[in-house]
Amino acid sequence: MLVNRFRPLLIPCCVVLYMSLAQTLAAATLCVNPHRSGCYATIQAAVNHASAYDVISVAAGTYKEYVTVGIPVSIVGAGAESTIVDAANLPHGFFVDGFDHHGLAEVTIAGFTVENALFEGILVVSASQVTIRNNHINDNDTSPGLIFTAATTGCPDQPGSGTYETDETGDCGGALHLVGTSHSIVSGTLMTGNADGVLISDETAESHDNLLIHNTVKDNPLECGIVLASHPPAGHASPPYAPHYGVNNNTVAENVSSGNGVKIGGSGVGLFSDGNGSGTVAGNLIVRNTLIGNGLGGVALHTHVGPAFGLPLDNFYGNVIIGNFIAKNLPDQGDTATPGNVGININSGGGGTPVRGTVISYNVIRDEDVDIAVNTPGEVDIHLNDLGGDKIGVADVCAFDKATVCTGSIDATYNYWGCHDGPGAAGCTTVSGSDISFAPWLRKPLPDDEDRSQHDD
Repeated sequence: MLVNRFRPLLIPCCVVLYMSLAQTLAAATLCVNPHRSGCYATIQAAVNHASAYDVISVAAGTYKEYVTVGIPVSIVGAGAESTIVDAANLPHGFFVDGFDHHGLAEVTIAGFTVENALFEGILVVSASQVTIRNNHINDNDTSPGLIFTAATTGCPDQPGSGTYETDETGDCGGALHLVGTSHSIVSGTLMTGNADGVLISDETAESHDNLLIHNTVKDNPLECGIVLASHPPAGHASPPYAPHYGVNNNTVAENVSSGNGVKIGGSGVGLFSDGNGSGTVAGNLIVRNTLIGNGLGGVALHTHVGPAFGLPLDNFYGNVIIGNFIAKNLPDQGDTATPGNVGININSGGGGTPVRGTVISYNVIRDEDVDIAVNTPGEVDIHLNDLGGDKIGVADVCAFDKATVCTGSIDATYNYWGCHDGPGAAGCTTVSGSDISFAPWLRKPLPDDEDRSQHDD
């Protein structure tokens, strides 16, 4: 009976294996080399002549072009140090266009430097199972006049502005922008000198189940290093704004994000809704990243609408901030301001949307004025962190932000406060504000084996 029960499961597995093998056997390899007979002279020419699942092998050299991809294909350079896509005076280096090619999936871009584009170096819209790996995406966003206005009409002269990109006046997408993208991987990529690093947003569809891992995002001066932002849907860039699709269940793991957003303001990792309609940023995991010297804190979580403005709530639920090293970041600003440099800022601004179900654990925070700042009418749980930032370990900043909805509570028990004797003792960080529970606390930093035996009882 067991054999009969499981036998039907073998049939679809065999079908999938057969289809995958058939695709592999049918795939061809096309070469790109302007100096070699029998190869295409440009990447775009090879893409235009490729069939689904072909591999395009690009020789070392500099390619001055803007490559649009509308079929499943792998585009592989000879290495980021030697294979350059120079998109000077062009919108992008690569555009993975699932907006005009419905259902686009299984695109790989690997082994390139992408530079000098007017807007994003690489833009992905409405696609899934996209792999962006081992690239350098540097010195893009060269269009003049990129000034943050918070308008939803997009950047001047940007293709897709208001169509598949909204609320982009400040950064125009930066190094890499994933719009309405799912089940995709960005890994091993250096991003520097752009307006910002990675932006995941939801103008055309929900962006979900993407993985950003082992990337270095540094010195992108205008906006965040890595940002997950809920924007108005395409076609709803003016009031009344429709509910946003959502940026959900994405993983940001083991990246370095440093020196970003220091001119206008941007965090190491940001989770944001823009205030133009009801946004959703839920179930995302920010784990084991190194977040140093950014402009709006190491991790910033901002909602901007809600009952204080007579508007529907944003949905910020179940985001996890765990195991990160955070140090030397700058203050948050505007309606989510902090009284000094900040490691993590959980903030509802003036709108009063409760932020619920956030996990903040196992983070190590150093050299901050406020390690963790909170302004939200929900309960925030902060446990098993090493709060050694030297000044304030946890602060309720509702009054500082002049929020009118300010009824939350903070459970900050079982943290290490920089010394044996807990908050406010000599050499320890302290707390600032009311409704903060901090006892019992850990008497020693949490060891690597996560031994919880050293707490105050």
